[in-house]
Amino acid sequence: MLILTEMGQSQYIPRPADTSGVELPAALGELTELLARHVHEVWAQGRIKEGWSYGPERSDADRRHPCLVAYEDLPESERDYDRQTAVQTLRLIVSLGYDIEKKGVEAS
Repeated sequence: MLILTEMGQSQYIPRPADTSGVELPAALGELTELLARHVHEVWAQGRIKEGWSYGPERSDADRRHPCLVAYEDLPESERDYDRQTAVQTLRLIVSLGYDIEKKGVEAS
């Protein structure tokens, strides 16, 4: 949603779906971690394609970022950020009425 400020500039206000009432089954824990890792890999691949490389401190001018490392080498706070992206994505999928089940595994 966009609104106009007093000076006529637009201001974006995010309106994600409310998934707070969605409980994910414990069986999706492994999938959540796999998705979080994938989120990081896609982000890192995009940054590298844009000319970014690893640097101990972020520098937009030099295109350096401390998170351009393997997922397991990220600080826990960064992995949690990626996990939240994965969890929110799974919650939205479930709230839209989709079932998530692993192939070859019968539902109990």
